[in-house]
Amino acid sequence: MAKQPMLKFVDVDRDMPEKRPPDLRRNDFNEIYAEYADAKAKEQSGRCSQCGVPYCQSHCPLHNNIPDWLRLTAEGRLQEAYELSQATNTFPEICGRICPQDRLCEGNCVIEQSGHGTVTIGSIEKYITDTAWEKGWVQPITAREERTESVGIIGAGPGGLAAADVLRRAGVQVTIYDRYDRAGGLLTYGIPGFKLEKDVVMRRNQQLEDGGVTFELNCDVDADIWQTIRADHDAVIIATGVYKSRALDVHGSSAEGVVRAIDFLTASNRKSFGDEVDAFDSGKLNAEGKKVVVIGGGDTAMDCVRTSVRQGAESVKCLYRRDRANMPGSQREVKNAEEEGVIFEWLTAPKGFTTDLRVTDASDTSAVSGPVRGVMVEKMRLGQPDVSGRQAPELIEGSDYIEEADLVIMALGFEPEDLPTLWDEPDLPVNRWGTIKADYVTGATSLDGVYAVGDIVRGASLVVWAIKDGRDCAEAILERLDAPSAMAAE
Repeated sequence: MAKQPMLKFVDVDRDMPEKRPPDLRRNDFNEIYAEYADAKAKEQSGRCSQCGVPYCQSHCPLHNNIPDWLRLTAEGRLQEAYELSQATNTFPEICGRICPQDRLCEGNCVIEQSGHGTVTIGSIEKYITDTAWEKGWVQPITAREERTESVGIIGAGPGGLAAADVLRRAGVQVTIYDRYDRAGGLLTYGIPGFKLEKDVVMRRNQQLEDGGVTFELNCDVDADIWQTIRADHDAVIIATGVYKSRALDVHGSSAEGVVRAIDFLTASNRKSFGDEVDAFDSGKLNAEGKKVVVIGGGDTAMDCVRTSVRQGAESVKCLYRRDRANMPGSQREVKNAEEEGVIFEWLTAPKGFTTDLRVTDASDTSAVSGPVRGVMVEKMRLGQPDVSGRQAPELIEGSDYIEEADLVIMALGFEPEDLPTLWDEPDLPVNRWGTIKADYVTGATSLDGVYAVGDIVRGASLVVWAIKDGRDCAEAILERLDAPSAMAAE
């Protein structure tokens, strides 16, 4: 009788893939976690309790069939595990690398709640699909039957790419328009290589292109292009994401050396591709030899502090106005950053920046010349919960001090661009935050044939949510295209 491969969580401890030592990983942008060996992947998959109510699956935005592909992996049926994983997730190897599993699937694992340590779901997901690529199990996209209808997608980030994948498999003609010279959005230019090596993204882009998706890159959509896209396609998906950085309106915010996180990360990622980046080579967006202060507590802030370390910063500090327990970023990323030498200053908030020179315009507190020399910091304490349920930070009077800095990176989150104005489309529905009003299941807007998915609807969110939105929207468009009433109306 075959030995039971599952329910081993009592006898087998949780074991993550080996992590490279901090003194080694500080010097390059390679991913920090090694790959599981086959035997280790089987062992760790076998820890799954196969519970009747899989909270890991219900807390995954894509509702991946996690217990089933863990069981298949434990039984050595890896190709079947890959096929099951791919059935619900367009990019499982990407989610396995960058999803905050500690807040989603792994954080809700039943055996974690019982004190046995969660199953290493993300690492196994990564292993399954990386192996599938190596073995040639990942096949090019093949349309069931070519169709005449076409869909234009504005934005080549995870939401747009996921929608394109579903539509092409159904035979719909797909064109993706994107402002950058490479597809992938933040997967390509926002997330550093030590979390997501770029060849992982590029091979998915190539798979889509080989499968018939047309990419119109270096295409910054304006009013004329928007009208052309609407006229040329049966449906349009807006998947632009949110790229407008939030700023601080404080003294010295215009000083040289106060930069946006997206600019800093994009410059670094472009260098990893071998591009010429003047702002990096000149030192403007390069942390080498500098005292770096990053302001923010999300995953973008974690990307910035860890990138600064690898660029050779003299010191790296992160200021966040709440405490560690209340920060929005992944606790796993905080730990990795601390191992690499980053110092976190909790319960601190900036009130301005110091420079070598005086204010150039007394009527404008942000109008300062000269390089930044420090951050004027106020200490905080946590008071009563705010509308989100988190304790609101309160100022501690008389606690100000100066944090020395040669480079300050603002990682305060992102807001949507004013698309109705940029595209001269006043009927494009947006809410008071500037994000597009769209059905949360189908992505449909009040404009006929226009859909929206991902961060441009949700606000800055997770990659996995964008993938779900893109897939759901594509299915809704297929239903519309197949509906007799819709076709008759065309």
